[in-house]
Parts: sequence; structure tokens; C-alpha cells
Amino acid sequence: MNVLACVKRVPNTGAKIVLTDDNQRIDASNLGFTMSPHEECAIEEAIQQVEAHGGSAHVLTLGPEDATEQLRTGLAMQADEATLLETDGAEWGPRATADAIANAVRDLADDGTEFDLLLFGTESADAANYQVGVRVARKLGRPCVTGIKSLDVEDGTAIAGREVSGGEEIYEVDLPAVVTVKEGINEPRYASMRAKMQARKQELDHLEPAGAAGGGTFEKVRLEAPETDDSAAEVLGDGPDAVPEIVEVLESEVEVL
Repeated sequence: MNVLACVKRVPNTGAKIVLTDDNQRIDASNLGFTMSPHEECAIEEAIQQVEAHGGSAHVLTLGPEDATEQLRTGLAMQADEATLLETDGAEWGPRATADAIANAVRDLADDGTEFDLLLFGTESADAANYQVGVRVARKLGRPCVTGIKSLDVEDGTAIAGREVSGGEEIYEVDLPAVVTVKEGINEPRYASMRAKMQARKQELDHLEPAGAAGGGTFEKVRLEAPETDDSAAEVLGDGPDAVPEIVEVLESEVEVL
């Protein structure tokens, strides 16, 4: 079974975001990058499925040359192959991104690599559009299940579980299929230093993505960085003696009581 995990290069979660002077882009000169936690779980799930059923685990991303860092992280986690759909660094919207990935999946199939299962994170850690996996499934005409916290494959069928209030929904879809996973479906393995060094030497596939940046009907006006509060925290008290102060704050300031 061949499994493809798609990831996105995003700013480090929790990092302070600084914008360029024109408020059109994130100033990445002093910013670290990573992949979304959901997508890290997608890579781990791809590797686990291949370990259980045989085949190959493949990692793919759309992004600039620097995004090879995230691909090599996937290789260090023991993915077998990696592909970069290389861009000039401009932001691609979810529609254009999905088009590029779907076309790449078709091209890889024409070259002899057909994927039984495509895994995505439910959402990226930056834009959180929740769209790319669903759009790729639509483009390829494959069944899609989203927000999954458990996944098994038996006799050509993917059995996917989604947590809901008070229980779990179970979906069964025929392969090939698309599944978007949530953080917590597994515990991603830690890549050893040796594995990271080996991944640096491994050859990556570079493909030119079909399409162009943008691809949506909306026009970006500007970006706005969230406001920060650098004021010192106030300790209201210790133990039960703090309760009256807390109640006072909840009543007069927060107004929830």
C-alpha cells in the first residue's frame, strides 16, 4: 500500500509574528518554521500504515526551496520518499494548492506511483482553512473523511473514526481515499540525530506545480498581527483565601457572574 502525506511549511507555533512594512507578508528573517502538528501526525500515520501493510510512505509539500527542511523531517521520521512542488515563496490559496497537489498525484501515477491513501492534516497551523484535503479529494474523485482520530485499513477499506460529543462516528470508505487527521491520532516518533543526518543526504524529487499563486476570488488587503499584552500578571491570592478576589474580578471586570 502506498500512502502520501501532504504537509505545509508554517511559522513556529507560538512565535511572535512580525509583518513587513507594507503589511502584506510575514517577516521571516528571524522566524523559525515547522509543520503543523496535525500534519506531523499525518506523516506518522502514513509510516504506521506502511509498517502494518507494506508499501511506501511518501511526503509532499508545496512551497519554496526552504520547505525541503520539513520534507527531510518526514524522511528522518522514516518516510521513504519526498517531493517538493517548488514555488517562488508566494502564498498559494487553498484552491490553487489543491489543484497543484491533485495534478502532482496524477503525474506521479502516470510515472508508476499510485497512492492508495492520501493523508492531510485537518487544518494548517497558520491559515486554518480546513479546505485542501477536501478539495484534493474532489479533484481526484475520491471519497474523503475529515477530522479523524483513528484509522485502520482492512481488505481495501479504510475504517476511520471521528470523535463526537459522547462517542465516536465510524466511517468505512473504499480505497483509494483521502483522510484528514487530527492531532492525537498517534504520537509522532522522534527522529534521531542519525536519522536526521541520513535524511540530509537523501535525494528529493522537485516538481514544478501546475497553476499559480492565489487561485481564489478574494483579494488580500493587508495582514494584521494580533495584539500582545506584556503587562505583568497579578496574583490574587493563594489557596481558598483567593476566592473572594477571584469572584470580584469575575463579577466586575470579566462580567461572567
